[in-house]
Amino acid sequence: MSTLPAETRDWLTGPGLGRLWNAVRKRLEGNGLQATGALRMAGLDPQERTALSQLLGRTLTSGTVTVRLDALDTRLRDSAVGLGLVETLRALGPPLTDRRAVRAGVEARREQVWSSVAVCLNASPLQTEAWAHQWYDELRRVGVPRGVTPETAVRTFQQAVRVLTVLLGQERSGVRGRGELAAEATGSAHGLDDGTWLARLVQRGIAVAHGAELPDNAAGRRTLWRLAAVTPDEVSSTVLAYGLRPEGDGWRERALHERALRHAETHLTLRDLRALRLTLPPGTLIRICENPRVVEAAADASCSQPLVCTSGSSATVVLSLLDALAAADCRFAYHGDFDWPGLALANRIIHRYDARPWRLTAEDYEQLAAQTQARNFPQLPLVGQPIAADWDPGLAPAMSALGIALHEEATLDVLVEDLG
Repeated sequence: MSTLPAETRDWLTGPGLGRLWNAVRKRLEGNGLQATGALRMAGLDPQERTALSQLLGRTLTSGTVTVRLDALDTRLRDSAVGLGLVETLRALGPPLTDRRAVRAGVEARREQVWSSVAVCLNASPLQTEAWAHQWYDELRRVGVPRGVTPETAVRTFQQAVRVLTVLLGQERSGVRGRGELAAEATGSAHGLDDGTWLARLVQRGIAVAHGAELPDNAAGRRTLWRLAAVTPDEVSSTVLAYGLRPEGDGWRERALHERALRHAETHLTLRDLRALRLTLPPGTLIRICENPRVVEAAADASCSQPLVCTSGSSATVVLSLLDALAAADCRFAYHGDFDWPGLALANRIIHRYDARPWRLTAEDYEQLAAQTQARNFPQLPLVGQPIAADWDPGLAPAMSALGIALHEEATLDVLVEDLG
Protein backbone atom coordinates (compact mmCIF):
# COMPACT_ATOMS: atom_id res chain seq x y z
CA MET A 1 0.00 0.00 0.00
CA SER A 2 1.36 3.45 -0.97
CA THR A 3 2.31 5.82 1.82
CA LEU A 4 2.36 9.60 2.11
CA PRO A 5 4.93 11.84 3.79
CA ALA A 6 3.64 12.97 7.17
CA GLU A 7 3.56 16.65 6.19
CA THR A 8 1.66 15.91 2.98
CA ARG A 9 -0.81 13.66 4.80
CA ASP A 10 -1.45 16.34 7.43
CA TRP A 11 -2.22 18.90 4.75
CA LEU A 12 -4.49 16.57 2.74
CA THR A 13 -6.46 15.59 5.83
CA GLY A 14 -6.98 19.16 6.95
CA PRO A 15 -10.54 20.45 7.50
CA GLY A 16 -10.48 22.46 4.26
CA LEU A 17 -10.42 19.28 2.09
CA GLY A 18 -12.60 16.94 4.16
CA ARG A 19 -15.78 17.56 2.17
CA LEU A 20 -13.96 17.11 -1.14
CA TRP A 21 -12.50 13.72 -0.20
CA ASN A 22 -15.89 12.48 1.04
CA ALA A 23 -17.52 13.44 -2.27
CA VAL A 24 -14.67 12.01 -4.36
CA ARG A 25 -14.69 8.75 -2.37
CA LYS A 26 -18.43 8.30 -2.97
CA ARG A 27 -18.02 8.98 -6.71
CA LEU A 28 -15.07 6.61 -7.11
CA GLU A 29 -16.77 3.77 -5.23
CA GLY A 30 -19.81 4.12 -7.47
CA ASN A 31 -18.03 4.19 -10.84
CA GLY A 32 -15.64 1.27 -10.54
CA LEU A 33 -12.74 3.26 -8.99
CA GLN A 34 -12.22 5.18 -12.23
CA ALA A 35 -11.02 8.81 -12.07
CA THR A 36 -13.63 10.00 -14.56
CA GLY A 37 -16.49 12.45 -14.49
CA ALA A 38 -16.86 15.58 -12.44
CA LEU A 39 -18.46 16.70 -9.21
CA ARG A 40 -19.78 20.06 -8.13
CA MET A 41 -19.26 21.52 -4.67
CA ALA A 42 -21.28 24.49 -3.51
CA GLY A 43 -21.33 26.61 -0.38
CA LEU A 44 -17.56 26.67 0.08
CA ASP A 45 -16.34 28.53 3.14
CA PRO A 46 -13.12 30.60 3.07
CA GLN A 47 -11.05 27.75 4.50
CA GLU A 48 -12.30 25.35 1.84
CA ARG A 49 -11.72 27.88 -0.98
CA THR A 50 -8.13 28.40 0.13
CA ALA A 51 -7.40 24.66 0.42
CA LEU A 52 -9.03 23.83 -2.92
CA SER A 53 -7.21 26.68 -4.66
CA GLN A 54 -3.91 25.27 -3.49
CA LEU A 55 -4.87 21.69 -4.40
CA LEU A 56 -6.21 22.51 -7.86
CA GLY A 57 -3.56 25.12 -8.70
CA ARG A 58 -6.07 27.87 -9.53
CA THR A 59 -7.62 30.68 -7.55
CA LEU A 60 -11.26 30.16 -6.56
CA THR A 61 -13.24 33.36 -6.09
CA SER A 62 -16.76 32.00 -5.68
CA GLY A 63 -18.41 29.57 -3.28
CA THR A 64 -18.95 26.94 -5.99
CA VAL A 65 -16.42 24.81 -7.87
CA THR A 66 -16.59 21.95 -10.41
CA VAL A 67 -13.82 19.39 -9.98
CA ARG A 68 -12.92 17.07 -12.86
CA LEU A 69 -11.62 13.83 -11.44
CA ASP A 70 -9.18 13.16 -14.28
CA ALA A 71 -7.66 16.63 -13.84
CA LEU A 72 -7.42 16.11 -10.09
CA ASP A 73 -5.77 12.73 -10.70
CA THR A 74 -3.12 14.38 -12.91
CA ARG A 75 -2.62 17.26 -10.45
CA LEU A 76 -1.97 14.83 -7.57
CA ARG A 77 0.52 12.77 -9.60
CA ASP A 78 2.47 15.90 -10.58
CA SER A 79 2.48 17.31 -7.03
CA ALA A 80 4.32 16.43 -3.86
CA VAL A 81 1.70 13.76 -3.30
CA GLY A 82 3.08 11.73 -6.19
CA LEU A 83 0.08 9.38 -6.29
CA GLY A 84 -3.00 9.13 -8.47
CA LEU A 85 -6.45 9.93 -7.11
CA VAL A 86 -7.38 6.34 -6.23
CA GLU A 87 -3.99 5.66 -4.60
CA THR A 88 -4.28 8.90 -2.63
CA LEU A 89 -7.68 7.98 -1.23
CA ARG A 90 -6.41 4.54 -0.33
CA ALA A 91 -3.42 6.05 1.45
CA LEU A 92 -5.66 8.42 3.39
CA GLY A 93 -8.07 5.57 4.29
CA PRO A 94 -10.37 3.93 4.98
CA PRO A 95 -10.15 1.31 2.18
CA LEU A 96 -12.11 2.02 -0.98
CA THR A 97 -14.90 -0.37 -2.01
CA ASP A 98 -15.60 -0.97 -5.69
CA ARG A 99 -19.37 -1.09 -5.33
CA ARG A 100 -19.85 -1.75 -9.03
CA ALA A 101 -17.67 -4.86 -8.77
CA VAL A 102 -19.48 -5.91 -5.59
CA ARG A 103 -22.85 -5.62 -7.35
CA ALA A 104 -21.51 -7.52 -10.34
CA GLY A 105 -20.25 -10.27 -8.04
CA VAL A 106 -23.57 -10.52 -6.24
CA GLU A 107 -25.41 -10.71 -9.56
CA ALA A 108 -23.01 -13.38 -10.84
CA ARG A 109 -23.51 -15.50 -7.73
CA ARG A 110 -27.29 -15.04 -8.00
CA GLU A 111 -27.28 -16.19 -11.61
CA GLN A 112 -25.09 -19.14 -10.65
CA VAL A 113 -27.71 -20.17 -8.06
CA TRP A 114 -30.56 -20.07 -10.56
CA SER A 115 -28.48 -21.80 -13.21
CA SER A 116 -27.76 -24.62 -10.75
CA VAL A 117 -31.46 -24.91 -9.89
CA ALA A 118 -32.42 -25.04 -13.57
CA VAL A 119 -29.87 -27.81 -14.19
CA CYS A 120 -31.22 -29.78 -11.21
CA LEU A 121 -34.83 -29.34 -12.34
CA ASN A 122 -34.08 -30.31 -15.95
CA ALA A 123 -32.24 -33.42 -14.78
CA SER A 124 -35.19 -34.54 -12.64
CA PRO A 125 -38.43 -36.36 -13.62
CA LEU A 126 -40.18 -32.99 -13.18
CA GLN A 127 -38.53 -31.69 -16.34
CA THR A 128 -41.61 -32.60 -18.41
CA GLU A 129 -44.09 -31.01 -15.96
CA ALA A 130 -45.28 -27.57 -17.07
CA TRP A 131 -46.13 -26.59 -13.51
CA ALA A 132 -42.54 -27.25 -12.41
CA HIS A 133 -41.21 -24.59 -14.76
CA GLN A 134 -43.91 -22.19 -13.63
CA TRP A 135 -42.79 -22.91 -10.06
CA TYR A 136 -39.19 -22.14 -11.03
CA ASP A 137 -40.24 -18.83 -12.62
CA GLU A 138 -42.18 -17.87 -9.48
CA LEU A 139 -39.19 -18.69 -7.28
CA ARG A 140 -36.98 -16.41 -9.38
CA ARG A 141 -39.46 -13.58 -8.93
CA VAL A 142 -39.60 -14.12 -5.16
CA GLY A 143 -35.84 -14.51 -4.81
CA VAL A 144 -33.64 -15.92 -2.07
CA PRO A 145 -34.25 -14.77 1.52
CA ARG A 146 -31.80 -12.25 2.92
CA GLY A 147 -28.86 -13.86 4.68
CA VAL A 148 -29.03 -17.21 2.83
CA THR A 149 -25.67 -18.02 1.23
CA PRO A 150 -25.54 -19.19 -2.40
CA GLU A 151 -24.35 -22.62 -1.27
CA THR A 152 -27.26 -23.01 1.15
CA ALA A 153 -29.69 -21.72 -1.48
CA VAL A 154 -28.58 -24.28 -4.06
CA ARG A 155 -28.72 -27.13 -1.54
CA THR A 156 -32.21 -26.13 -0.35
CA PHE A 157 -33.54 -25.80 -3.89
CA GLN A 158 -32.15 -29.24 -4.73
CA GLN A 159 -33.90 -30.68 -1.67
CA ALA A 160 -37.15 -29.04 -2.77
CA VAL A 161 -36.86 -30.62 -6.22
CA ARG A 162 -36.30 -34.05 -4.63
CA VAL A 163 -39.32 -33.67 -2.34
CA LEU A 164 -41.59 -32.48 -5.14
CA THR A 165 -40.39 -35.35 -7.33
CA VAL A 166 -41.47 -37.81 -4.65
CA LEU A 167 -44.81 -36.08 -4.10
CA LEU A 168 -45.83 -35.00 -7.58
CA GLY A 169 -43.63 -36.91 -10.03
CA GLN A 170 -44.88 -39.75 -12.21
CA GLU A 171 -43.68 -42.36 -9.72
CA ARG A 172 -45.36 -40.81 -6.71
CA SER A 173 -46.16 -43.16 -3.85
CA GLY A 174 -49.07 -43.22 -1.41
CA VAL A 175 -49.68 -41.19 1.70
CA ARG A 176 -46.47 -40.02 3.41
CA GLY A 177 -45.82 -38.53 6.82
CA ARG A 178 -44.22 -35.09 6.71
CA GLY A 179 -41.55 -36.05 9.25
CA GLU A 180 -40.62 -39.17 7.27
CA LEU A 181 -40.47 -37.15 4.05
CA ALA A 182 -38.30 -34.50 5.69
CA ALA A 183 -35.87 -37.08 7.09
CA GLU A 184 -35.40 -38.61 3.64
CA ALA A 185 -34.76 -35.22 2.01
CA THR A 186 -32.74 -33.43 4.68
CA GLY A 187 -31.66 -35.98 7.27
CA SER A 188 -33.86 -34.28 9.87
CA ALA A 189 -37.48 -35.06 10.67
CA HIS A 190 -37.98 -31.31 11.21
CA GLY A 191 -36.64 -30.25 7.82
CA LEU A 192 -40.15 -29.53 6.51
CA ASP A 193 -41.55 -27.93 9.65
CA ASP A 194 -43.69 -24.84 9.22
CA GLY A 195 -41.56 -21.73 9.01
CA THR A 196 -38.60 -23.36 7.25
CA TRP A 197 -37.66 -22.04 3.84
CA LEU A 198 -37.66 -25.57 2.41
CA ALA A 199 -41.26 -26.06 3.55
CA ARG A 200 -42.28 -22.80 1.85
CA LEU A 201 -40.56 -23.85 -1.39
CA VAL A 202 -42.32 -27.22 -1.41
CA GLN A 203 -45.68 -25.70 -0.46
CA ARG A 204 -45.38 -23.22 -3.33
CA GLY A 205 -44.68 -26.13 -5.70
CA ILE A 206 -47.73 -28.05 -4.46
CA ALA A 207 -49.89 -24.94 -4.83
CA VAL A 208 -48.71 -24.32 -8.41
CA ALA A 209 -49.19 -27.97 -9.37
CA HIS A 210 -52.77 -27.97 -8.08
CA GLY A 211 -53.69 -24.46 -9.20
CA ALA A 212 -54.24 -23.46 -5.57
CA GLU A 213 -53.45 -20.28 -3.67
CA LEU A 214 -50.43 -20.29 -1.38
CA PRO A 215 -51.99 -20.24 2.12
CA ASP A 216 -51.00 -17.79 4.84
CA ASN A 217 -52.25 -19.74 7.86
CA ALA A 218 -51.57 -23.09 9.50
CA ALA A 219 -54.93 -24.63 8.58
CA GLY A 220 -54.45 -23.77 4.92
CA ARG A 221 -50.94 -25.21 4.91
CA ARG A 222 -52.22 -28.50 6.34
CA THR A 223 -54.85 -28.64 3.61
CA LEU A 224 -52.15 -27.99 1.01
CA TRP A 225 -49.99 -30.83 2.35
CA ARG A 226 -52.97 -33.18 2.07
CA LEU A 227 -53.33 -32.30 -1.63
CA ALA A 228 -49.94 -33.97 -2.07
CA ALA A 229 -50.90 -36.96 0.14
CA VAL A 230 -48.73 -35.73 3.03
CA THR A 231 -50.06 -36.05 6.56
CA PRO A 232 -48.91 -33.16 8.77
CA ASP A 233 -48.58 -33.48 12.53
CA GLU A 234 -52.06 -33.41 14.03
CA VAL A 235 -51.36 -34.79 17.48
CA SER A 236 -48.88 -32.51 19.26
CA SER A 237 -51.15 -29.46 19.52
CA THR A 238 -54.23 -29.79 21.74
CA VAL A 239 -57.20 -27.79 22.96
CA LEU A 240 -58.47 -28.14 26.53
CA ALA A 241 -62.21 -28.79 26.90
CA TYR A 242 -64.59 -29.65 29.71
CA GLY A 243 -68.21 -30.76 29.94
CA LEU A 244 -68.82 -31.47 26.23
CA ARG A 245 -71.63 -34.03 25.79
CA PRO A 246 -71.93 -34.72 22.08
CA GLU A 247 -74.70 -36.90 20.72
CA GLY A 248 -73.81 -40.05 18.81
CA ASP A 249 -72.75 -43.65 19.40
CA GLY A 250 -69.16 -43.47 18.17
CA TRP A 251 -66.52 -44.41 20.70
CA ARG A 252 -64.99 -40.93 20.56
CA GLU A 253 -68.32 -39.27 21.24
CA ARG A 254 -69.10 -41.74 24.03
CA ALA A 255 -65.67 -41.18 25.60
CA LEU A 256 -66.12 -37.42 25.56
CA HIS A 257 -69.60 -37.75 27.01
CA GLU A 258 -68.35 -40.10 29.73
CA ARG A 259 -65.56 -37.70 30.75
CA ALA A 260 -68.09 -34.90 30.99
CA LEU A 261 -70.31 -36.99 33.25
CA ARG A 262 -67.32 -37.72 35.48
CA HIS A 263 -66.26 -34.03 35.54
CA ALA A 264 -62.96 -34.74 33.81
CA GLU A 265 -61.21 -32.38 31.45
CA THR A 266 -60.17 -33.51 27.96
CA HIS A 267 -57.26 -32.57 25.66
CA LEU A 268 -58.36 -32.87 22.04
CA THR A 269 -55.95 -33.03 19.10
CA LEU A 270 -56.64 -31.99 15.53
CA ARG A 271 -56.87 -35.68 14.68
CA ASP A 272 -59.60 -36.07 17.32
CA LEU A 273 -61.50 -33.11 15.92
CA ARG A 274 -61.36 -34.48 12.39
CA ALA A 275 -62.92 -37.74 13.56
CA LEU A 276 -65.40 -36.41 16.14
CA ARG A 277 -69.03 -35.65 15.26
CA LEU A 278 -69.75 -32.76 17.60
CA THR A 279 -73.53 -32.76 17.48
CA LEU A 280 -75.06 -30.92 20.43
CA PRO A 281 -78.57 -29.60 21.06
CA PRO A 282 -79.02 -26.38 19.05
CA GLY A 283 -78.40 -23.28 21.12
CA THR A 284 -76.12 -25.02 23.64
CA LEU A 285 -74.12 -22.33 25.45
CA ILE A 286 -70.38 -22.93 25.33
CA ARG A 287 -68.36 -20.78 27.70
CA ILE A 288 -64.80 -19.93 26.64
CA CYS A 289 -61.97 -19.01 29.00
CA GLU A 290 -58.33 -18.07 28.51
CA ASN A 291 -56.55 -19.80 31.41
CA PRO A 292 -56.43 -23.59 32.08
CA ARG A 293 -56.80 -22.82 35.79
CA VAL A 294 -60.48 -22.03 35.13
CA VAL A 295 -60.99 -25.53 33.70
CA GLU A 296 -59.23 -27.07 36.67
CA ALA A 297 -61.41 -25.14 39.12
CA ALA A 298 -64.58 -26.08 37.22
CA ALA A 299 -63.63 -29.76 37.35
CA ASP A 300 -62.82 -29.56 41.08
CA ALA A 301 -66.24 -28.01 41.70
CA SER A 302 -68.01 -30.61 39.51
CA CYS A 303 -69.49 -27.88 37.33
CA SER A 304 -71.97 -28.96 34.68
CA GLN A 305 -71.70 -26.38 31.90
CA PRO A 306 -69.39 -26.94 28.92
CA LEU A 307 -66.17 -24.95 28.76
CA VAL A 308 -63.40 -24.52 26.17
CA CYS A 309 -60.01 -23.02 27.05
CA THR A 310 -57.91 -21.04 24.55
CA SER A 311 -54.78 -21.34 26.72
CA GLY A 312 -54.01 -17.75 25.80
CA SER A 313 -53.96 -18.07 22.01
CA SER A 314 -56.15 -18.47 18.96
CA ALA A 315 -54.23 -21.55 17.82
CA THR A 316 -55.57 -23.60 14.93
CA VAL A 317 -56.65 -26.48 17.14
CA VAL A 318 -58.62 -24.07 19.37
CA LEU A 319 -60.37 -22.46 16.42
CA SER A 320 -61.05 -25.87 14.88
CA LEU A 321 -62.98 -26.97 17.97
CA LEU A 322 -64.88 -23.69 18.20
CA ASP A 323 -65.64 -23.81 14.47
CA ALA A 324 -67.09 -27.30 14.88
CA LEU A 325 -69.23 -26.17 17.81
CA ALA A 326 -70.40 -23.13 15.86
CA ALA A 327 -71.36 -25.41 12.97
CA ALA A 328 -73.45 -27.38 15.50
CA ASP A 329 -75.39 -24.15 16.18
CA CYS A 330 -73.89 -23.55 19.63
CA ARG A 331 -73.79 -20.14 21.30
CA PHE A 332 -70.72 -18.73 23.02
CA ALA A 333 -69.76 -16.55 26.00
CA TYR A 334 -66.17 -15.42 26.45
CA HIS A 335 -64.04 -14.46 29.43
CA GLY A 336 -60.32 -13.66 29.43
CA ASP A 337 -57.62 -11.74 31.23
CA PHE A 338 -57.99 -8.04 31.91
CA ASP A 339 -54.76 -7.04 30.20
CA TRP A 340 -54.01 -5.78 26.69
CA PRO A 341 -53.13 -9.17 25.14
CA GLY A 342 -56.27 -10.54 26.79
CA LEU A 343 -58.42 -7.86 25.16
CA ALA A 344 -56.82 -8.47 21.78
CA LEU A 345 -57.61 -12.20 22.02
CA ALA A 346 -61.13 -11.45 23.26
CA ASN A 347 -61.76 -9.19 20.27
CA ARG A 348 -60.78 -11.99 17.89
CA ILE A 349 -62.90 -14.67 19.57
CA ILE A 350 -65.96 -12.48 20.16
CA HIS A 351 -65.91 -11.17 16.61
CA ARG A 352 -65.36 -14.59 14.99
CA TYR A 353 -68.10 -16.37 16.94
CA ASP A 354 -70.47 -13.53 17.78
CA ALA A 355 -69.84 -14.44 21.43
CA ARG A 356 -71.21 -12.38 24.26
CA PRO A 357 -68.78 -11.10 26.90
CA TRP A 358 -68.77 -13.13 30.08
CA ARG A 359 -67.92 -11.05 33.17
CA LEU A 360 -65.83 -8.87 30.88
CA THR A 361 -67.19 -5.33 31.09
CA ALA A 362 -65.75 -2.16 32.59
CA GLU A 363 -68.02 -2.65 35.61
CA ASP A 364 -66.74 -6.22 36.07
CA TYR A 365 -63.16 -4.96 35.89
CA GLU A 366 -63.66 -2.19 38.43
CA GLN A 367 -65.47 -4.49 40.88
CA LEU A 368 -62.74 -7.12 40.59
CA ALA A 369 -60.02 -4.50 41.05
CA ALA A 370 -61.71 -3.25 44.21
CA GLN A 371 -62.00 -6.80 45.56
CA THR A 372 -58.34 -7.62 44.93
CA GLN A 373 -57.24 -4.38 46.58
CA ALA A 374 -59.46 -5.09 49.60
CA ARG A 375 -57.89 -8.53 49.93
CA ASN A 376 -54.36 -7.09 49.57
CA PHE A 377 -53.69 -9.22 46.49
CA PRO A 378 -50.46 -8.35 44.61
CA GLN A 379 -51.10 -5.69 41.96
CA LEU A 380 -49.81 -6.44 38.46
CA PRO A 381 -49.14 -3.34 36.33
CA LEU A 382 -50.64 -3.03 32.86
CA VAL A 383 -47.89 -3.07 30.21
CA GLY A 384 -47.96 -2.47 26.48
CA GLN A 385 -50.15 -0.43 24.19
CA PRO A 386 -53.85 -0.12 25.12
CA ILE A 387 -56.33 -2.20 23.10
CA ALA A 388 -59.92 -1.08 22.69
CA ALA A 389 -62.55 -3.65 23.68
CA ASP A 390 -65.02 -3.92 20.79
CA TRP A 391 -67.86 -5.01 23.09
CA ASP A 392 -67.43 -2.25 25.70
CA PRO A 393 -65.89 1.13 24.74
CA GLY A 394 -65.50 1.96 28.43
CA LEU A 395 -63.34 -1.03 29.35
CA ALA A 396 -59.98 0.11 27.98
CA PRO A 397 -60.26 3.60 29.55
CA ALA A 398 -61.19 2.02 32.89
CA MET A 399 -58.16 -0.27 32.72
CA SER A 400 -55.87 2.60 31.72
CA ALA A 401 -57.16 4.68 34.61
CA LEU A 402 -56.37 2.03 37.23
CA GLY A 403 -53.29 0.63 35.47
CA ILE A 404 -53.83 -2.84 36.94
CA ALA A 405 -53.78 -6.16 35.05
CA LEU A 406 -56.26 -8.72 36.41
CA HIS A 407 -55.99 -12.33 35.31
CA GLU A 408 -58.66 -14.99 35.43
CA GLU A 409 -57.25 -16.54 38.59
CA ALA A 410 -58.47 -13.47 40.46
CA THR A 411 -62.10 -14.17 39.60
CA LEU A 412 -62.27 -17.97 39.76
CA ASP A 413 -65.03 -18.08 42.37
CA VAL A 414 -67.40 -16.01 40.24
CA LEU A 415 -66.62 -17.93 37.04
CA VAL A 416 -67.08 -21.29 38.76
CA GLU A 417 -70.41 -20.09 40.19
CA ASP A 418 -71.56 -19.16 36.66
CA LEU A 419 -70.52 -22.60 35.41
CA GLY A 420 -72.90 -24.22 37.88
